Amino acid sequence: MIFYKLPSILILLALLFSCKKEINSSNSFIKQSYLIKYSKGLNIEQYENYSKIIVKTPYQKADEQLEYYLVREGFDTSELPTGAKTIQIPLKSVVVNSTTHIPMLELLKVENNLVGFPNTRYVSSEKTRKLIDKNQIKELGNDGSFNTEILLELDPDAVIAFSMSAANKSLLTIERSGIPLIYNGDWLEETPLGRAEWIKLFGALFDKNEEASNIFNQIEFDYNKAVTIAKDIKETPTILSGVMFKDIWNLPAGGSFVAQFLNDANTNYLWKDTKGKGSLQLSFEAVLDKGQKADIWIAPGHYESKEQLNNASSHYQEFEAFNNNNIYTFANKKGKTGGVIYYELAPTRPDLVLKDIIKISHPELLPEYKMTFFEKMK
Repeated sequence: MIFYKLPSILILLALLFSCKKEINSSNSFIKQSYLIKYSKGLNIEQYENYSKIIVKTPYQKADEQLEYYLVREGFDTSELPTGAKTIQIPLKSVVVNSTTHIPMLELLKVENNLVGFPNTRYVSSEKTRKLIDKNQIKELGNDGSFNTEILLELDPDAVIAFSMSAANKSLLTIERSGIPLIYNGDWLEETPLGRAEWIKLFGALFDKNEEASNIFNQIEFDYNKAVTIAKDIKETPTILSGVMFKDIWNLPAGGSFVAQFLNDANTNYLWKDTKGKGSLQLSFEAVLDKGQKADIWIAPGHYESKEQLNNASSHYQEFEAFNNNNIYTFANKKGKTGGVIYYELAPTRPDLVLKDIIKISHPELLPEYKMTFFEKMK
């Protein structure tokens, strides 16, 4: 009987040793604390000698995910799949095309590595504006696309860009030039924390994984702490949001990340039960019917004052929130050159957005807190 069992034992031992050998190889997967928790569009796989970034939805209606392999100088790329897109880390120079990327660079203290940006006048951050004023960050175009001639002269280690589709001509030119192009799909995330978690992409690219993880963990902690503060409040004010554009009222759908802010702040958003992750397009009459007596009106588009609202349409006077001076806007808080701070910083700091909304709807819960983005409309 023993002699029949020995071959099985030897086979088992052989399998165990072969597994151990694979675990110690450069291709073995390592589970790290800084991997993804909330994002639906980003994944990071850490191996012993390289990382793999997976952007699941690089742009709207994308039919394939994109993969990028992050390697160090001297790495033998023959270990990677044929045709793999490789990027040498840490990045020494980078170009981005969205102001929402700038707070992530600053939090990681790598804003000095930013060498170019299109439409620099929209940048609000004082720290990055100083670099622009010193000409350390080059203007790359004002027409919604990159000036590829200047970009090719800069020759950055990588370009990190958002795109509405795969047919962006300037981005295709960059790819053909040989400069690594990374599509950033953070704007397609459906939750506030999912969007903020894209700081881990920048952490991986600048070899600051632990720093990015620690920053995000603090944002997550502060966000969830704010949710806890608000959850037991009994009185939940009714909320109206959005504004009209060409006779159509645009406001957040019930499944949007904006609606989640309102829910996490323990408010009664009047369209919370509607379907969809983006915006609703409703008639004025439909909004008036449901929202005429709303307690608070939050985020009325780009309008900065009640006078501007009234000049756009006197029908806004039919809402009680208008007449009771309970309208709150983020349009008034701008950077030195006119960029709205909310658009730049809010995606990275959802904890501050949530605290602002709690301060508006339940001011007694955060008596010492001063709002970052919103203020009462004058």
